[in-house]
Amino acid sequence: MLIKVVKMKKNTVTLFLLILMLINSNLFANDGLTVSNQVEQASEVVSHALPPAYMVIPFVLLLLAIATGPIFYHHFWEKNYPKIAIALGAITVLYYLVVLHDTHSLLHTLAEYLSFIALLASLFIASGGILIKVDRKATPMLNVVILAIGAVIANVIGTTGASMLLIRPFMKINKDRIKPYHIIFFIFVVSNIGGALTPIGDPPLFLGFLRGIEFFWFIKNVSHVWFPTVLLVILIFYFIDLRNKDGESSQTYSNKIEFKGLKNVGYLIVILISVFIDPGVMSWVPSLAPLPFGIREIIMFSVCYLAYKGSDEKILKANEFDFEPIKEVAYLFIGIFATMIPALQLIAHEAKILGDQISVSSFYWATGILSGFLDNAPTYLNFLSAELGKFGFDVNVKDQVHQFSLEYPIYLEAISVAAVFFGAMTYIGNGPNFMVKSISERAGVKMPSFFAYLIKYSIPVLIPIFTIVWLVFYYGKG
Repeated sequence: MLIKVVKMKKNTVTLFLLILMLINSNLFANDGLTVSNQVEQASEVVSHALPPAYMVIPFVLLLLAIATGPIFYHHFWEKNYPKIAIALGAITVLYYLVVLHDTHSLLHTLAEYLSFIALLASLFIASGGILIKVDRKATPMLNVVILAIGAVIANVIGTTGASMLLIRPFMKINKDRIKPYHIIFFIFVVSNIGGALTPIGDPPLFLGFLRGIEFFWFIKNVSHVWFPTVLLVILIFYFIDLRNKDGESSQTYSNKIEFKGLKNVGYLIVILISVFIDPGVMSWVPSLAPLPFGIREIIMFSVCYLAYKGSDEKILKANEFDFEPIKEVAYLFIGIFATMIPALQLIAHEAKILGDQISVSSFYWATGILSGFLDNAPTYLNFLSAELGKFGFDVNVKDQVHQFSLEYPIYLEAISVAAVFFGAMTYIGNGPNFMVKSISERAGVKMPSFFAYLIKYSIPVLIPIFTIVWLVFYYGKG
């Protein structure tokens, strides 16, 4: 056992170095060092001066505000969170404009944000016009079935689509016994871990697909990790839910399932198809550069308008639909996207430098931990680039990315699993997390704070499971 512990420490030294380097300003002195924007298309790699480490402070302050605001200054936070998010984001934007003269990174981040919010908003509004009623008694087994179905369909309509489609019926089924853990395990399974089998499931995997990874590579190489992980999380939920005896009643149930809003299913299909309307997937699709959006985003924003205007008012009322959840996500994440630019660039730089020293274990933990607090899509690309560099491949050449996925699948598997799974660690780890939280709170569920979510749920439940995943599948590999 002692030998295993010593080996584990040795394998994760570079992980701690990578994270600690973010707070050591001496390591990031701006002495002409440059960083490639990791999320650009192959022909558009532009270099810019690295920001100093203290520019991570606005991001840290925003995270602290999100964590403490709803607890210690609730009324002030509810009224002013848009101003706080925009003000902190503006600090970073002004620094890049005035000091670094780097408009490229800002424009790219704006493009990412517009793509992000277009997808979330269109799925949120389209699913709001769909009513699913399950007239059955809420039981732990029924809840398990719903979570399992959500995990599967997350790979077809994405974790965001599955979350928006199922969260309302899930809450209504459990209306007499709903507890915060119901929502949290829903976030764990449906909003995150479930979507690890296809590029549609989660944004990091889609970016990998755009770079040259085969569409079915993930289901071939990740399913053996996905299945036991989903099963273990659901089993823990089942035994917790067995102890929930609240809401016992003599109500009779018809056991019928009612589905309304078929037209909006068509809008969901349009959104799904539009995901692939990208010049990187279909060469005939025109680019709208230098505009920070493309045809895909135009389609998604159009769906927002059409789906809302065309939805049945009775269905919207039954779903208690309003725009507050998407409004909250839009404001907070524009601040997050802006303030995290320096952190992502510093991580990208260090990942390149340390790439040849990092083992599979370190790639797994570094990608995972950072994906829980940063946008997991660019985090994934940064470490994908580092892995490719470790073996002499170039992330900007599709054939080389494809070759890497065939020759070194364990490395690609580790960061793919980590980026998707660890998104469940915090409310901001993945877009649908915050959306589900907001919808639940609007429905009257008292959700735990940012820190309570970490301490009471994600750390005690997920970290042991993710550690088992690491020990079984990645420990001692590479």
